[in-house]
Amino acid sequence: MTHIPRKRFGQNFLRDPSVIRAIAAAIAPKPADRLLEIGPGEGVLTRELLQSGARLDVVELDRDLVAALKQRFAGSAQLCIHEGDALKFDIRTVAQGGRIRVVGNLPYNISTPLMFHLFDRLDAVEDMHFMLQKEVVDRLCAAPGEDSYGRLGVMAALHVEAQWLFDVGPECFYPQPKVVSAVVRLIPHAVPPDAGLVKRVSAVVAAAFGQRRKTLRNALKNLLDEVSIRRSGVDPQARAEELSLEDFVRLSRELDSVGD
Repeated sequence: MTHIPRKRFGQNFLRDPSVIRAIAAAIAPKPADRLLEIGPGEGVLTRELLQSGARLDVVELDRDLVAALKQRFAGSAQLCIHEGDALKFDIRTVAQGGRIRVVGNLPYNISTPLMFHLFDRLDAVEDMHFMLQKEVVDRLCAAPGEDSYGRLGVMAALHVEAQWLFDVGPECFYPQPKVVSAVVRLIPHAVPPDAGLVKRVSAVVAAAFGQRRKTLRNALKNLLDEVSIRRSGVDPQARAEELSLEDFVRLSRELDSVGD
């Protein structure tokens, strides 16, 4: 298959067979699984996943790649190819009332909005395995006090448990990206957060990390006063990077009481 990578789609195709096998092994699909691959590209991971006997749907935006995939996998009863934008794709139509396993080598330019698009639909998701820019994976997996800890990690932790699996060097792709990539596993919490909680935590997190050098007393002054912060069990003199997800949840609940 010959395809010229398109910059506007952020295309960097994985070419290293050992990495492809490692990703497939991490996913460990079973024949009974229902999988959704986002951005299958040239189909190298697609082929590995199909060998498990699992049912596989793929979503690809590039119409030339869609045509090539249809030719490459012609006759495969396990595979359904969808042409379209993953940011507009409703995974519930694929899940059909069940839960699917989502995988993909995500373009760096849409990786974060795409993850949050999926976070809103976790009732239909069993787990997710993504290749992302290593910097993004570091932020997803960071703990309080670490340099990479910030807004993305906190909001992701509200929805999923993030597990770094392994790094992938630029030499494994064509064309080679200028950054290191990493594979991450995201496991939804047993009980997804309700939309109201997400909205409130998002407001507190945005304010806290928007001025992360400031203490919470100053960074949150437009949301919570010092008395309210203390009442939540959080030190007003602390800074955003010191707080756990549970701290942000407690602050968001105090935000509820202030609004009552």
